[in-house]
Amino acid sequence: MPASAAAMPAPPADPAVPDPEPSLALADEAATAALAARLAPALRAGDLICLAGDLGAGKTAFARALINALPGPPEEVPSPTFTLVQTYPRDGLEIWHFDLYRLERADEVWELGLEEALVAGASLVEWPERAAGLLPEERLVLRFEHAGTGRRVTPEPHGSWHSRLAPLGLPLPGTGPGKTA
Repeated sequence: MPASAAAMPAPPADPAVPDPEPSLALADEAATAALAARLAPALRAGDLICLAGDLGAGKTAFARALINALPGPPEEVPSPTFTLVQTYPRDGLEIWHFDLYRLERADEVWELGLEEALVAGASLVEWPERAAGLLPEERLVLRFEHAGTGRRVTPEPHGSWHSRLAPLGLPLPGTGPGKTA
């Protein structure tokens, strides 16, 4: 391949071909809050939302916005990096916010009350990969990544989450473009 060909940009994606991993551009924290507000009405007891991504990618900002988008008084929502778990009562639904970053072993999630949270409340789990396959299959994974000065989030619905996200207008794997929130 000539050296000049390697520097050429790739051709634009064909809009008729579904994007296998559709994502949303989040320009700022207000866009993250808007996404959380769209998702909040769908949240119910027993739900698990896994928040994956690098440090500073927007996981805690999303959790804070989601908790405050639910009915109830405004809450300070710090990262639970040191406490590992925080709970927030929201109008009949208790939200459990876990940060698994500091876990040494995957099975430590049970000591944090995850089993109770999965039955009695809705769970937001940062660093879900630290649970090494112990989390239930029925879950929504939101993958956050840095994108220039903003962020990008890719939803990965599992189980009933696929049909629950569709009415919210969120992009789903294999459904084509849907790049802004």
